[in-house]
Amino acid sequence: MTPEESRAFGARVAGLREDRGLTQKQLAAEIGRTASWLSQVERGIQPVNRMDVLRLLADGLGVSQQELRPDAPAEVDSSGSEAHLPNDLDHARLLISGHPVPEVVLSGTQASGPTNVEEIQASVDYVWELTHANRFTELSSTLGPLVPRIERAARTGPLADRPRLWALLSRTYQALASAFVRQNEADAAWVAADRAIRAAEESGSTLDVFASIFRLAHAFVRLKHLDQAEHAATTALNALKRHYDERPAEPEAMSVMGALHMVLALIHARAGDRRRAKEEMENARRVATRMGGDRNDFNLEFGPTNVEIQAVSISVELSDAGEAIEVGTRLDTTSLSLERRARLHMDLGRAYAQRRQVGEALSSLLEAESLSPDLIHNHIQARDTIRDLLLVSGRAAPPELKKLADRADARP
Repeated sequence: MTPEESRAFGARVAGLREDRGLTQKQLAAEIGRTASWLSQVERGIQPVNRMDVLRLLADGLGVSQQELRPDAPAEVDSSGSEAHLPNDLDHARLLISGHPVPEVVLSGTQASGPTNVEEIQASVDYVWELTHANRFTELSSTLGPLVPRIERAARTGPLADRPRLWALLSRTYQALASAFVRQNEADAAWVAADRAIRAAEESGSTLDVFASIFRLAHAFVRLKHLDQAEHAATTALNALKRHYDERPAEPEAMSVMGALHMVLALIHARAGDRRRAKEEMENARRVATRMGGDRNDFNLEFGPTNVEIQAVSISVELSDAGEAIEVGTRLDTTSLSLERRARLHMDLGRAYAQRRQVGEALSSLLEAESLSPDLIHNHIQARDTIRDLLLVSGRAAPPELKKLADRADARP
């Protein structure tokens, strides 16, 4: 946007907001931004160049993107680009609807025969493999028989096995919450995370409770309930800090604390609060430095490398494309999961797209696709980036970009 276009756009936003009878504070809260950010937009100081931010504003004002900005690309349908995302977790969504094992309520929870806990442990490990690989169709079909089995075993298995079974159930629901967030099924992620918290409490595994709260905070972020996300993460983090104030924190606890700092960085970045986002990333870095290496406690993959991957993502959220590229291109991610490695390349693609470097952006997105096709084909931000690249390129769009857009169903 030119300065004149930014001022005209800001005046249009202000007029539509006033027509709806909203204050700046109310609209900012509705779209997960700060009132000061919105004030700068309305005054033409803060340009809105990213399609995802334009979409947020349009949704908050109850208008189409074209009414807000006439040169915006046509929307796919009246509910926006998110509405037609493929969803491979429909069966899993049904799975968490209602009580998981209603017959147990009727028959009681007396101990039954022996339970093969090691076999269940292997199944839960496989669930996390599928989650990290973004293989959501397989994940959904695997969870169909597994979740009721663990739910039943945790209630009726031998008393000595029940704490471990409840812990395994918590970690299964944590995987499901993580998958739902990535598939933009945030309401289902909320339910799964809440069940993970409850199962963790039953198990007596304190840190699993806090790892589950981390999943809950991400569900709130995806729902754009940033105040709830911040409350969940902050209260959990403060409780952990008080608990470990006078005793050394084990690496597992540091993993959880570091992950909570990173989700707080994301929350503040989404709210447009650059200072607090950067502060939380520095807090996460300090925790990772104390740990000394990458770990995968509670499938959080927390450590120095993952902190820097998150730093890339936060820089992109804050439109600091140069910083994102500088950090991201020097990282060695070979020890991390395919999902984390693909996420880095996706965010690098977003950063290059912000700088309108089409070739570099396409190369990064194709690398991400080679590592995790589902991530690029299904992730909202990846699809938005592909659309933006097509719009920037126009008729000169590279053939590979057009093919990628077709594979991801991301044509403007």
